[in-house]
Amino acid sequence: MEEFSDDFLVQVKSQLLGLKRELQTQLDLHQGATATVDLDQSKVGRLSRMDAMQQQAMALASKEVAEQHLRQVIAALKRIDNEDFGYCLSCDQPISTARLDIRPESSLCINCQQQSESR
Repeated sequence: MEEFSDDFLVQVKSQLLGLKRELQTQLDLHQGATATVDLDQSKVGRLSRMDAMQQQAMALASKEVAEQHLRQVIAALKRIDNEDFGYCLSCDQPISTARLDIRPESSLCINCQQQSESR
């Protein structure tokens, strides 16, 4: 199996930690946007309430995507600490450094990723 250089792993870990901070900030911002919509018609008109509910639904969807991405980043950081980083969880082959440069949280090689998306 291919070994990744210490410099590469340090670079990737730094990239992942930055991404983790960004995602946590993004999730903090979503907190207010996902609050319960007030349904009191005396305060807000029907269309405004519908807009607020639509914005809430979009914020919830964005929050779920950010939470999933954060879980992937945390898992990648754990793989670095466990010295399992950079190997496909499906076929156990090395993930290309080009892929890891773009998506350091990747847990699958490009072939296994494509297969999982085509199912």
